[in-house]
Amino acid sequence: MTHVCQYTGPGCLPVLLRDHGRVYCHDRSFVEAMVAKDYQIAHPGAVALRAQTPQELMAELAAHEAAIVTVIHNDVHPNTPLPIGQIPSDMFQESLAALLLFPVELSQRLLPGMKAAQRGRFVFVTSARYLQPEVGFAVATTVRAATTAFARSLAREVAPHGIQVNVVAPNYLYSEAYYPRARFIDDPAGKAEIAGKVPMGRLGEPEEIGELIGFLASGKSQFVTGQVIDFTGGWP
Repeated sequence: MTHVCQYTGPGCLPVLLRDHGRVYCHDRSFVEAMVAKDYQIAHPGAVALRAQTPQELMAELAAHEAAIVTVIHNDVHPNTPLPIGQIPSDMFQESLAALLLFPVELSQRLLPGMKAAQRGRFVFVTSARYLQPEVGFAVATTVRAATTAFARSLAREVAPHGIQVNVVAPNYLYSEAYYPRARFIDDPAGKAEIAGKVPMGRLGEPEEIGELIGFLASGKSQFVTGQVIDFTGGWP
């Protein structure tokens, strides 16, 4: 799982450890050796990978003699809301690199092993903002939609090899990266704002999306592939 300390990672990891016992985890913070070590102590069964690029990750996984069957692309990048006319080109390029090119390259490098085994599963965590684009979020909406499109293309191509590819598209999920607690849960005004937009009247819980991702990662229903599941509490 990529970026395990962010976005859907905190809610997903307990489910993956419960169901699989061992999870190889990527996160930018694991560059620091002590951070990686402390994470493994706090989460028995998690293997904190210190590598950051797809090429380096493959090398580190090979050193662990890990045969990867399931991959959760839980990629994140900061979003600075801006009108389209004010978006600098490097903002788009950085988001493309983090949210599209990184999971594409990692998938490319993992595919030969999955094809040889004739089994595998990819879960891409993108965004449901494509359902109702919001002013100021053109970069994230565009790039996340591109990643969703890539995942659906990948699903068609690898289905004959027994490989599943699905997308979970959240919006209004509690995470410190996108909907921080201080603003949207603890602050009555922010909480009311969410209640006015989300039919369920609240942010989604990390554990709820963790169970959804856990199901898609389980392989229990192998005929499910190429699907985009919106995790939005009924929005929009």
